[in-house]
Amino acid sequence: MAIHTGEPTAAGQGPGQEEPPDTGVRAAVEAGERHRLTALQGLAALSLDAMASVAYGPESIVLVLAAAGAYGLGFTLPVTLAIAALLAVLVASYRQVIAAFPDGGGSYAVAGRHLGRRAGLVAAASLILDYVLNVAVSVTAGVAALTSAFPSLYGERVWICLGVLALVTAVNLRGVVDSAKAFLVPTAVFVGSILAMITVGLFRDGPVSTETAAGHASALGDGATTVGALVLLKAFAAGCSALTGVEAVANAVPSFRAPAARRAQRTEVALGTLLGVMLIGLSVLIGRFHLQPVEGVTVLAQLADASFGHNAAFYVVQFATVVLLALAANTSFGGLPVLMSLLARDNYLPHVFALKADRQVHRHGVVWLALVSALLLVFSGGDANTLVPLFAIGVFVGFTVCQVGMVRHWSLERPAGWRAKAALGGFGALLTGVSAVVVTATKFTEGAWLVVVALPVLVLAFEKVHRAYGRIGARLELGRIPQPPQRSRSLVVVPVSGLSLLTCRALTAARSLGDDVLAVTVTHPAPEDRAAAEALRRDWELWNPGIELVELTSPTRSLGRPVSGYVRKLTEQQPGTQVTVLIPETEPERLWQRILQNQRGSVVAHAVRRDTDAVICRLRFRITAGTR
Repeated sequence: MAIHTGEPTAAGQGPGQEEPPDTGVRAAVEAGERHRLTALQGLAALSLDAMASVAYGPESIVLVLAAAGAYGLGFTLPVTLAIAALLAVLVASYRQVIAAFPDGGGSYAVAGRHLGRRAGLVAAASLILDYVLNVAVSVTAGVAALTSAFPSLYGERVWICLGVLALVTAVNLRGVVDSAKAFLVPTAVFVGSILAMITVGLFRDGPVSTETAAGHASALGDGATTVGALVLLKAFAAGCSALTGVEAVANAVPSFRAPAARRAQRTEVALGTLLGVMLIGLSVLIGRFHLQPVEGVTVLAQLADASFGHNAAFYVVQFATVVLLALAANTSFGGLPVLMSLLARDNYLPHVFALKADRQVHRHGVVWLALVSALLLVFSGGDANTLVPLFAIGVFVGFTVCQVGMVRHWSLERPAGWRAKAALGGFGALLTGVSAVVVTATKFTEGAWLVVVALPVLVLAFEKVHRAYGRIGARLELGRIPQPPQRSRSLVVVPVSGLSLLTCRALTAARSLGDDVLAVTVTHPAPEDRAAAEALRRDWELWNPGIELVELTSPTRSLGRPVSGYVRKLTEQQPGTQVTVLIPETEPERLWQRILQNQRGSVVAHAVRRDTDAVICRLRFRITAGTR
């Protein structure tokens, strides 16, 4: 039995109620739209992962080809062009995904509809792993670049990672639009500096600066005259790490302003175009400058040194790279909470992940992502190399499932030109599927086995949550018309420990709720407690509220068990009577004052919930300066 969560069409309205004025509706809609993304803001908020990948994508290609010596490095541009072709295929496909699935979800939505429920859960699990690892890798890579410039900070790298994570989390808790505004300038500076570096490098004449690489050992392998297909395949798979983040726009379509699908499509095309130009441009520069990888210096740093020289422009590129790598985690904060809300809507995650805060933020998803990422950062010791081998596997699995799902989508819908679209998706699925197998096989012993284990574990967890909601739905008979409500006799039990304004209000509320009311108090036979019990009994008789006070003796000074035992006895003696336990509690004016409370209400509520089927009602009495 499915349990559906959703928002009412008009808050606070029911049959027979008047519609609010048009101006109020319009104002509410406009207020909600202000917290959604424009195409430019979407590019800033959701493209950081993809943009930052140019810092390690070309380097991944070079490091693999360097094993074949200088001859192998000559294949950098052909491999990059193949990756760019795959990028074009993915962008074209995800534009169609956005149009066909405007509610977001990306590969999860596609696979769930066209490949079955289990395939959709595999896609969702792979995306969750990718998003979480993206946060950890981006933060550690950014902090690693920072500690490279300032070695004295190396010993504090874990704390710096956690500080950066806390900053990004705080910005996203304020809303996706605020995060987009905050990251717009760093994204523009990074993209602008990379494009300027490519332009200057292509037309640069004269001697090339090698100051950055001077004194560092070369990572070039022994000379070779042939490059095997396996090496090229490994280089292609390694370079495809630059494609992580391409799916983020399709996952977060609901975050855009209306028309959301059209804005998201523009953002996807802009992202693919910028990423493709930067990847190809950097590969051309690698060949033009005959760059060789060296230990301790990134390929991007060598390219900036060769293009600009060792001057202020070089440091601008490095600083922009540090900032963008540290903030690239924002892609996950924009995409994963939306995906988790869709899973919650379909009963595969707790429904709390579908709730939104006032700023259109899935706050619980943001906090969960931050906590899991923090654990990964501590586990890895702030070392990006521990996490990078796990990074790209999840996104490749998601890419492949999505492409296969879209092939089936076109074969079922059959619009004009569907064969070409299906062929494009099938070709993309073949490429990403091969890449997923190659990366998993080559990185299995370096930690990829964790992803292989985590994927089925996540799918099993989704299934378990779904079955639990199914059982709850069956018990509640959701989807069926219930029997007419009937009135039954009600008895309200109020635990008391003394006479006060709280006691008076609790008994007043109890009389409003039930036909009969009983007050119960727990006493102890110890001499020092007998005096307090006698005083309460005497004061109760003087007060004479018209409600019987029942004394429950507890030789062990237990509070919860005597009350729950008495309530259970009442339900057995009076079948058909609805027994309610109304627990009065104070709510202090200040948050810190809660530590002053004795928690008697929580103890009683826990015992009654555990031992009986009675209804529990906790009456909060807020204490303020004006309380009388």
